Amino acid sequence: MNKITKQNKKIRVILVTDGDKVAQEAVEAIGSSLGLRCISASAGNPTPISGKKIVNLLKTVPYDPVLVMFDDKGHSEKAEGEQALEYVANHPDIEVLGVVAVASNTTGIEGIHADACVDCHGHVIDRPVDKKGEIKPKPACACESNIIGDTVDVLNDLEIPVIIGVGDIGKMDKHDDLSRGAPITRKAIEEILKRSDLHV
Repeated sequence: MNKITKQNKKIRVILVTDGDKVAQEAVEAIGSSLGLRCISASAGNPTPISGKKIVNLLKTVPYDPVLVMFDDKGHSEKAEGEQALEYVANHPDIEVLGVVAVASNTTGIEGIHADACVDCHGHVIDRPVDKKGEIKPKPACACESNIIGDTVDVLNDLEIPVIIGVGDIGKMDKHDDLSRGAPITRKAIEEILKRSDLHV
């Protein structure tokens, strides 16, 4: 991993649109195994701290990339998670490498088009997945080809270089269980690193 210090350089981050306890444990474990930093204080359901506070914490890490979690707790509107995500992504000191966009059963939202998804079997695919990480039926219209999640709509208003969709982190009917190393989420993060020309 190409680690850098924070002297006069933007802080590279990977944003994860999930932050409940299961997701937190999975993201922390993946970060540790890949040699990435993780802002654990950003975890919560919903996101417990502001985007400004997250940026301040990011400025204290000794090296990057850094994993940062956001969660709207199922709300369809722009709630705590999306507000914090928007602030972090737009901050001039932050470079977003990519986003792990997490599917949920939230209704009344637009969703986001992902560059690729990782299904519950660990395959990188060009079709959207649902909360269980299963491939969604072939869409009848463009709107059905999106990842639908409670904390993803804000991504439509941001310039994100890579978006990788997954099902519910640490779950997916145990396919992403932490006892297995959360392999689906890990692969999504590795895919972002690979597409950013960073290797683990």
